[in-house]
Amino acid sequence: MARHLNLTRAVEELGSTRQTVRRHITYLEQAKGFELFRIRDRRYELTERGASALTEAQTLLSRGNAWLSSEVGFEYGMLRIAKSEGDWRFFLQQRPLSEIWVQGSDFLRNSVRCWAESGGNIEHPAFQPVRPYAMVFRPNDRQWVCVDVGRESSFATWFGWEWQSSSIGRTLEALPGGPLVGDIMEGTFHEIAANHGLRFDHIHTTVARKAGTPLVPLSYTRLLLGARFPDDSFALVNIIERTNALEIDELPPEYINSMDSSLEMHVSI
Repeated sequence: MARHLNLTRAVEELGSTRQTVRRHITYLEQAKGFELFRIRDRRYELTERGASALTEAQTLLSRGNAWLSSEVGFEYGMLRIAKSEGDWRFFLQQRPLSEIWVQGSDFLRNSVRCWAESGGNIEHPAFQPVRPYAMVFRPNDRQWVCVDVGRESSFATWFGWEWQSSSIGRTLEALPGGPLVGDIMEGTFHEIAANHGLRFDHIHTTVARKAGTPLVPLSYTRLLLGARFPDDSFALVNIIERTNALEIDELPPEYINSMDSSLEMHVSI
């Protein structure tokens, strides 16, 4: 219901009835002790407390689905994903932050240092060495909107200047990878929005570099940073370094080092 704010669309997605959906909303509100939704001008909207509870609810649902699915799981609280369909595949393993200092690249270590020295302000002089390699998102109406794509970022150097220029203002699900990858990434973005901290992942997938071309292997480490715009509103910084040096326990041997080595990034800031 929170996704659509429309009872008819929620009923269609759930395969339920209007009465049943309303009843379950009432049960949830009674259990929480406050209203989650209100109706204004015959339209549903989240209450302030309902909006604040949404991220936690999405996390609980994600973990519940992970428990039911063999494709997604948590080990010691850290996310693992292993999905495949035909030529497409997506493997993710969240890594401890300490690995950035122990075995991470100089680029990732320096990115964290710049973030700390800037106090998370993306326009601070200390953060500027990172900006050409970063994508920046902001939350808007429960979606994540791309507001900046660095000219030297993995996104720009993989997909080209056309997508770099065209991605500003697009939501996460409207970027290459589509709703499926967008849905996977959205949960990790919400996590950073909630704690304004850091997250480190190893990811292997297959992605077409241009529309209508075959899927090719893509391996990278990803650093998510909770940051802020100059007006102190929340900014999410996404930094990717393409590399075959991954540690993903569930990645089949035939996919290890499968990305063309010429596509690896060797960044110095």
